Order: sequence, then structure tokens, then C-alpha cells
Amino acid sequence: MAGFYDELETRDAEERADWLETALPAAIGRAKTAPALARLLRDVEPEEIRNREALASLPVIRKSELTEAQAKNPPFGGFATRLASEFDHIFQSPGPIYEPGRREGDWWRLGRFLHACGVGRGDIVQNCFGYHLTPAGMMFESGARAVDAAVLPAGTGQTDLQVRAAVDAGSTVYAGTPDFLRIILDRADELGETLSITRAAVGGGALFPSLRRDYAERGIQTLQCYATADLGNIAYESEAMDGMIVDEGVIVEIVRPGTGDPVAEGEVGEVVVTTLNPDYPLVRFATGDLSAVLPGGSPCGRTNMRIKGWLGRADQTTKIKGMFVRPEQVASLVARHPEITRARVIADREGEMDSMTVQIESPRSADAEYAGSVIETLKMKGRVEIVAPNSLPNDGLVIEDRRRYD
Repeated sequence: MAGFYDELETRDAEERADWLETALPAAIGRAKTAPALARLLRDVEPEEIRNREALASLPVIRKSELTEAQAKNPPFGGFATRLASEFDHIFQSPGPIYEPGRREGDWWRLGRFLHACGVGRGDIVQNCFGYHLTPAGMMFESGARAVDAAVLPAGTGQTDLQVRAAVDAGSTVYAGTPDFLRIILDRADELGETLSITRAAVGGGALFPSLRRDYAERGIQTLQCYATADLGNIAYESEAMDGMIVDEGVIVEIVRPGTGDPVAEGEVGEVVVTTLNPDYPLVRFATGDLSAVLPGGSPCGRTNMRIKGWLGRADQTTKIKGMFVRPEQVASLVARHPEITRARVIADREGEMDSMTVQIESPRSADAEYAGSVIETLKMKGRVEIVAPNSLPNDGLVIEDRRRYD
């Protein structure tokens, strides 16, 4: 299909729902062949998980659980469906946390993103993601192979050599973090060299609008993806540059931080991903990132869910008065009172002491019942402030730290 990677990108809502009815039970069934997931999902019948509503009933898996499982049962903690020796690669990310990899197919699904960037046969991708221990370099190399592009495995650093290689090889595409390209371009200017790079496929950091404009002025179209070592490609930009389109190989939910409960369209929450990868089938894996669903389809014609992109971190655990307050505690407070729509804990300073204010969206007035629930769930006293429903900021924060120490 001209302009698209495959026909999956333009399915209508009915086709996607029909697909989910078979894809989800199959994914849950495969997941239950991994020892750790078999324990987590032991009471789940795969055939009963056929839509998003049923998926939302399953427990959320957090990276801390994955790390703990790997420490007890290295390297993959029982979350893979293959033995470690049956994978082609074993990667180590900071933590440490281990991720598997395979050469077969486009295992991390970055080809779809590179195709959206206009990358294909005849291109030379200067891959400036790391190749040592961490998987990003191999992830993008796999994607480049999927679209028949050649790869210059440049890795990180060594700016002068990067410029020399780009000139001599005739690199047409940059792949790497958004800011490193600027360093290469500036050094090329200093050396009096002209590069042939016209497209940049970036990830692993923030692409600021000013940086995108700077590259555009140099004749370089820059698009970004949202990918992780655990899940591969989650979402990506197209030439429309209107939100990020969810990849066809994952199911994305946006949930209230500290819970597994999906939020309304447009509301900021934590990104939770179920991957359809049969070798590493993570189910409802919490990324710790905040985003929100955008309404409608992309102007480019791709029809899958769109998200706003990275909007911060969901793990807002904060120490107040020497005690940790966690998002799940705030969620527990909300769950105690059906009339509460949302709550927000604000940590501040009064003189030389920590203070805590709990803002609660409720049609009721403040009373001792709320104050008692705050003590029971957050394990400390705090000022209760009742605010109107839907008046708290839509930024995904359930714990806001306003303290300044400078």
C-alpha cells in the first residue's frame, strides 16, 4: 500500500476490534507459558480476555517486579518463553536489568517507524545508538534491515570520526538521540565538511521544538519514536507530526498512576503496554511514563490510537515528614469514597517543616471522614482541601512536590 508500511496501519475500528478478539487470547495464552507470567495469570482464562475491558482486569506488572524476579532467577526472571541460550542476544540495561533479543524478523518493530521517516532502499543509516550491552543500536539496525537500508554502525561519541564516516560513506539518515546530531552537524561545520543527511530518526531523549526547527532549517526532517528495551517500538511520529501513532505490535492503555484503571480519553496517565511478542510477552507492563490519548486518527491516514508522547514520569513517590507517600496510596484514598473523582497530594514547606495538603475533587464539603481516610491511607496528617470536580490540572500528577531547597 503506497505510503504505508503495510495494510495494518489503515484498519478501521471494526477490523481492529475483530483482530483484538483473537490476538489477545493468543497473547495471554503464550504469556502463560513463561513461568513468572504463569504464576501472575494462573487464574486467568485466555479465551475470556478478548477486548480492552477484559484486559484492564488483569494485574499491572511494574519494572521493580521484573528487577526483583531477575535478581532471583537471572537473566530474565521467568518472563521469557525461551531459554536464555535460545535467544541471539542478551542485553544489560542500567539497573542492571536484562533484555533478550533476536535477529529473526524486525524483532523490536522499528522498521515501521523508519518507513514513516521515509527511510528505505538506497539510504545509509548512520546509527549512533549504543551497541555495547544496551540494545538500542541493534534495535535500530534491525529496523533498518527491515526497510532495506544500509547501516553504518557508528555508536556513540567520537565526533570527528562520526563526521569523517558520514562524509566518506555518504550517510543519508541519522539515527540516535536528538541532541547528538547537533554535535555532529556543528563539528562538520567547523571542519568545513558538508553532510548528506536529510532525515533523522530519533529517540531516547526529548526532541525540543527549537531543535527540530534547527534541523529543518538545515534541510533535515526529524521524527521521533517512543521505544523501550523491554517492549521495542511503542509509538512513533509520521510526517503529519500530530501526536505519536501506537505501533501495531502492542496494545497501549493509559491508566491512573498507582492503579491499573484506564483513564478517559485526553486525561494524562501512566502508559501501560501489552506486547504481542511471543518470545517476551509482557502483559500490562507499566512503563512509568506519562502520556494521554489523542482523539481520532492521524492526518497521515494511519488509524491506530495516538498518544501525545512523553509527558513526564508516573513514579511520583515522595518523602514527606520522613515518610514515603506513593501514588498507589493516593489511589487507595480515592477508592474509599465513591464521590471522589480525583485527589492530589501537595508537599510543601512551612518554615523549616514539611507540610502536606490533600486536594480532593468532591461535591461534598471537608469533614472528619476525609481527614481520617487521609491518615489511614497516607499514614500521616495533612490539610484537606475540597475542590470542584474536574478542577485539578490534567497533568497526570497525583503527588506534587513544591518544596525548594535553594
